[in-house]
Amino acid sequence: MIRQLMRSRRKQILVDISTQWFFFKDPADFAHQQKVLANIRRLMAWARLKNIPVISTCQIYANSNGSSATQYSIDTPAVRKLRFTLLNDRIVFPPDSSMDMPCDVLRNYHQIILQERCSDPFDEPRSERLFTEVVANEFIIIGANAEDAVQATALGLLQRGKTVSVVTDAITWRDRSEASLAFRKMQAKGAHLTESSRIAGKSHLSSPGLNRRLCVRLEQKN
Repeated sequence: MIRQLMRSRRKQILVDISTQWFFFKDPADFAHQQKVLANIRRLMAWARLKNIPVISTCQIYANSNGSSATQYSIDTPAVRKLRFTLLNDRIVFPPDSSMDMPCDVLRNYHQIILQERCSDPFDEPRSERLFTEVVANEFIIIGANAEDAVQATALGLLQRGKTVSVVTDAITWRDRSEASLAFRKMQAKGAHLTESSRIAGKSHLSSPGLNRRLCVRLEQKN
């Protein structure tokens, strides 16, 4: 059993889903992604300030044509997490079939990064164990993408009796209509839909600091 968080009146965990370059690289949707990333950056800063534990998932596979999968090396720029989503005090677990995890992992590290081979974290033994065993009053979900990884994570937590808040303005998507349907489904199953300002307060930050031309060049290079 994973040793639980230190006792407090209110326990929260920020769940950071696939905040990787690969999922925020579409120049056609750059304006939307900038707004989402600015809110993600704000929430990560809030987690640092309030000492809120962060569980991050990081996919090392990406669907290339909807049916087959292309495996990326962990060191490939496309799968690296965005810099402002990384905390200094972190531990990374590789994608394998092991369920091993230190019992005091949530006491010793501020951020746990789970590398995964699929979009549903509950298909990975270690991720499934962590999300199932850890106890918190609220799991706050941000990241990419609403219609697959975010939805799978939220529904999996709800099925296990967890309280889930989905921060809609800190989540990106590939298809707006499918994302809208996914949000409604999560809400119907019991998730609370909220916005970043209600959790971390208002911020003057309007951009995460990404340069559009640089993003295009990196995409062409990759």
